[in-house]
Amino acid sequence: MTANLDRLEQGLEQRPEQDLDLDLDLPGRFSRLNRPAADLLFLLLLILVVLLAGWLIARHDRGWDLTLSGRNSLSSESRGVLARLEEPIDIRIFAAPETKLARAIEQVLAPYRRASTLVQTQYIDPQLFPELARAADVYLQGQLVLEYQNRRLSLERLNERVLTNAIARLQLQDPPWIAVLEGHGERAIDGAAPGDLRRFSQLLMQRGLRLQPLDLAVQTQIPDNIDLLLISTPAIALFPGEELALVSYLERGGNLLWLLDPADPEAGLLGLEALQELLNIERLPGQIVDAAAGDLRLQAPTFAVVQDWPDHALTTDLSGPALFPGAVALSLAEASAWRQVTAFKTGALSWNETGPVRGEIAPDPDAGEQRGPLNVGLLLSRPLARAPGYDPARDPIEARQQNAPRQQRIAVIGDGDFLANAHLDQGANKALALQLVRWLAHREDLIAVPPPVNDRVALVLTPLRMLMISVGSLVVLPGFLALAGLGIYWSRNRA
Repeated sequence: MTANLDRLEQGLEQRPEQDLDLDLDLPGRFSRLNRPAADLLFLLLLILVVLLAGWLIARHDRGWDLTLSGRNSLSSESRGVLARLEEPIDIRIFAAPETKLARAIEQVLAPYRRASTLVQTQYIDPQLFPELARAADVYLQGQLVLEYQNRRLSLERLNERVLTNAIARLQLQDPPWIAVLEGHGERAIDGAAPGDLRRFSQLLMQRGLRLQPLDLAVQTQIPDNIDLLLISTPAIALFPGEELALVSYLERGGNLLWLLDPADPEAGLLGLEALQELLNIERLPGQIVDAAAGDLRLQAPTFAVVQDWPDHALTTDLSGPALFPGAVALSLAEASAWRQVTAFKTGALSWNETGPVRGEIAPDPDAGEQRGPLNVGLLLSRPLARAPGYDPARDPIEARQQNAPRQQRIAVIGDGDFLANAHLDQGANKALALQLVRWLAHREDLIAVPPPVNDRVALVLTPLRMLMISVGSLVVLPGFLALAGLGIYWSRNRA
């Protein structure tokens, strides 16, 4: 009897443990039985998430530009042009929708629509609507027609610079006139030679500015509607009457951009001496050589480098150095009626070399050579009331009734090559050229869209740094790894 009771008590004590073991094992059996169903459910949920993400992306277009230069976003200049829109601008794209060409065009137009609700686009298939294409004078697939305030403009190629410049041209009510002196062997605005100004003139015309060649042998007086006169160094001397016409233009308050190249001491300025005397400009002998050109891997030390820009509205948006090949140093006489607004200066490692540039050269104070900084460009101004022949009734800027500063503006640059076809795209030359024209013509409202920045920056190393990198990668680092390997091998064998 006692033995039976003991066995019964042991059974009661063991049953809860057995039941507990069964309960603990149920989840494991359930997971083993339903693993295929769980995998199927996970796959269905994953597909659902992907479909929902695609639906959200299709209806809510968002993007982030992670490039260093921001090349996938609208520039600040483009956003500024769009901010000045007063009413909707209609952009008609003559291309069939849902084609590869239309998708490429849409990638350019989409940021504009996101930036401004006044940008309206419409795709038209020229094969389905040929009458609309003929009415808009469209003859290419993908051609764009922009309309704004009863003005129309057609584009045959498309990128941000082209489109922003086109919108800015449509906003421009009265484009300024720029006269370019010719007839004496000056740099030609339509010439394709490396020293001509064809690319510079195209740059200005793309932004809606109007250029007019001026031959004073044919037209004895500079017209009153000229906003800016451009003079480059002539090859033959001007006649006395032509020189008087230039002096009369300045005395009437005209604005001037003078590209003053180094001159032959025997030939002089070839009829432009009166301008130099009127502006109180002095030239240092020789040409500028700059050691900073070697750091930029330029071809010769005769490239004057300007990279420390002055604090002025004209140079606020400039970045990077401007290059002036074969420049002459300038200075303004102390007793001058002109106010020096600012100057473009070279660095301390430059000087005006009066001798031939070959071999090793060094500044020679006895030859009139001065160490930098040297003035490559001078920006001058004076109140128009001081211009002897100024007549407000004949002033094109006054006639436009703009709130422009009533100052006569002059820019004398000791080099004309920086605007030439061969050098316009170097450094900040193109941006500087646009800023100069805006400031001189009293048209700060003109938008100067810079060229796209190349964020693939070239790594320029000094010879010492290249030697250090070579020795470090070819000798020091392999030697360190070899010593580490020998140390590990020795410690293991010793153990």
